Amino acid sequence: MEMKHFHQLNRYVHQIQQQIKATAAATYVIQHDLVVNEWYSGRHDHTASSRNVDAHSQFNVGSVRKTYLAMAISLLIEEGKIRSIDDEVGLYLNELYATASGITIRHCLTHTHGLDIQEGQYSRAFRPGEDWAYNNAGITILIELVARLTGQSLASYIIDNVIQPLGFTETGWQTRYNELLIYNHYHEDDNWVGPNDSSAGDQSNLFISARELAAWGNLHLHKGKINGEQVYPKSVFDRMTSLQTPKTLHPALPRQGFIWWLQSHSPLNQIGDQVPHDSFQVLGITGCACLVIPEYKAVAVRMYNQLHNPQGYDYLEDIRQFGNEVHSALQASAEPRPLP
Repeated sequence: MEMKHFHQLNRYVHQIQQQIKATAAATYVIQHDLVVNEWYSGRHDHTASSRNVDAHSQFNVGSVRKTYLAMAISLLIEEGKIRSIDDEVGLYLNELYATASGITIRHCLTHTHGLDIQEGQYSRAFRPGEDWAYNNAGITILIELVARLTGQSLASYIIDNVIQPLGFTETGWQTRYNELLIYNHYHEDDNWVGPNDSSAGDQSNLFISARELAAWGNLHLHKGKINGEQVYPKSVFDRMTSLQTPKTLHPALPRQGFIWWLQSHSPLNQIGDQVPHDSFQVLGITGCACLVIPEYKAVAVRMYNQLHNPQGYDYLEDIRQFGNEVHSALQASAEPRPLP
């Protein structure tokens, strides 16, 4: 289903699909709880016999998975198992008391912790709260924190508290091939999504359909409401989607909630400059993105199975333009139409 206002958006996503040589692509837009654009392109892999991309196809979403970790942290705050995101992580993980001294849960959620991790060993790159660097050191700590406080793996906790209650059937950490998964990343020598032999939620092997990722964004848009019913406390989503970056951070550096990117004027911002100020977004290395625009009561998803950044491709320019194309389509669809 493609409404005319979204033709240019889908065309743009298709152009980038060809540029980055992704075999698969999709867009999915919800506005006012209605699907206003649904578009699929390509096949699951390079072979002519592979499955056509459709509504059932599930993409590896890369770092989009981290928003489920964010949800787990916010639920644990709601349950009283985490007192404050300004608690040092060493209070919960005693073995990190010295290594992570001065580093709080807030720092880990906003990539301002200053740690690096190589082969399981942590090192410090800068003092917590004084700079920003995107890496998985803080994410690894938070995943372990969830396991320590719940007695469950992250994946198990999310299945019990999110995936099953929401009735999601096309969202999950996968370790084995099935025909609905766009799985060709794992056959590449340069496999930049990492391994997929763990079902614990600690690897980049979360697969989601375009429609369920849009539903995930829509849950955040409505702050825990589904069809007018408050399924989760509003406070859970207020925390995740409001500014949590430490005040000590330089204004030119990115602003984030719990993992989610917030619209800002940072040179490193990943959201298009035309997108309204209250918007937030999450991204994955495979090219997947979920953009939430409260001003338009809308969620826009794009999906790829991107494997490389080819020469001449500017990821930052691309993801910003995607947001601007979404904004233009939503703006056009909202304009008054002349009487017949």
